[in-house]
Amino acid sequence: MKQSIGARVIYRFTAAVYIRPMDQIIVWLELYGLAAVFLNIVLEQLGLPIPAYPVLILTGALSFNGQYSPGSLLATAVAACLIADGIWYWAGKRYGSRVLKTLCRISLSPDSCVRQTESIFTRWGARSLVLAKFIPGFASLATALAGRTGVPFGRFLFFDAIGAALYAGVGLAIGMVFHDAVADVLAVFEQMGRIGLMVLLAAFALFLVHKWWQRQRFLRQMRMARITPQELLRLTQGGQPAVILDVRSELSRGEGGIIPGALLWSDPDRKMVTLDLPHDVAVVVYCACPNDASAAQVARRLMAAGFKNVRPLHGGIDAWQAAGLSLEYPHAV
Repeated sequence: MKQSIGARVIYRFTAAVYIRPMDQIIVWLELYGLAAVFLNIVLEQLGLPIPAYPVLILTGALSFNGQYSPGSLLATAVAACLIADGIWYWAGKRYGSRVLKTLCRISLSPDSCVRQTESIFTRWGARSLVLAKFIPGFASLATALAGRTGVPFGRFLFFDAIGAALYAGVGLAIGMVFHDAVADVLAVFEQMGRIGLMVLLAAFALFLVHKWWQRQRFLRQMRMARITPQELLRLTQGGQPAVILDVRSELSRGEGGIIPGALLWSDPDRKMVTLDLPHDVAVVVYCACPNDASAAQVARRLMAAGFKNVRPLHGGIDAWQAAGLSLEYPHAV
């Protein structure tokens, strides 16, 4: 007699308790593939370093064999993306640039991600969301930036849904096209038993270590002498020649003020030799990013171009304002 769906589920769940760890993972994927896809993608899109593509590929392969409907998997994945992205959109709309800085502080990606995201978003706007999930460190920041810059929710949802469908669809398609190869890999892990599980855990640990090492290397590159807001104020009031560079993007600068006398340097990637200043003049560079990342990068380029006295402003524009120091608001930037 043919077993009911409920009986098969109970049988598989009970059997999972008595089989090897790798077999358990496969059985759980067969039983709870939709839930696994949903939870994995939500956590990844919220910023946790949990890659979603392995689960998408595995469930895509299972769907080819009839365990799941590809349409159900795709709809589940897109819904998960939209829920997580909607949270970041609301946070960006409600809390502004503070969300972007928080994201970079908790992320394992380098702090320059804010600058890179702003540059891409400034050029392409909401359309950048279509490919955002394929760019490491971009997706969460881009959705928060969409909220911060006031992109209408309907327009945000339209492009974000296209991007989510492309992102999930590619992963599922890989699993379906290469289902035989996926089955072979799973068979190898099944034979390995607990060793196979340890290999998977070790691979995930190596992924986290690699991301952590990337961030630490970036922070080491940013180490250099900095100047405090109070020291900068005394420098400008002391009559010594000094140049202040505001290297925030136009999007980051918005309608806010600048440090009095600052020169606006909206494209810090251009060649520093075009900066027509004496190389022995004191130059202070500031931004509005975690760890003064953009300012430190520009300072290093200036030093490489021959400038001898260059320092980033510690804490950037936020530290200047927190110290109660005045800003000026130029009419034309």
